[in-house]
Amino acid sequence: MRASLLLLLACTAVLAVGARANTSEEPKALVQKVQELAQKAAAMAKDACTRVQESEVAQQARQWLADSKKLAKQQLDWLKEKLEELWKKALAK
Repeated sequence: MRASLLLLLACTAVLAVGARANTSEEPKALVQKVQELAQKAAAMAKDACTRVQESEVAQQARQWLADSKKLAKQQLDWLKEKLEELWKKALAK
């Protein structure tokens, strides 16, 4: 998502500068405008991604993943314990 958003913003910046290219400005000024708009687009994309990462939904998802990881570890520990018991019983026979 980040890459597509950044690409969209960069294309918009290039189109905006292209629309201004019909004026009699020097190429250096045009390049500078493209760079400025690309930097603004990148900053906006980074800000949007940061807001998404810090959102309540993202925090809930991270908590859910952490809880799921704990549960999976508990289940694996239980399974390991049961297998060890079975192994000991099999060896005892």
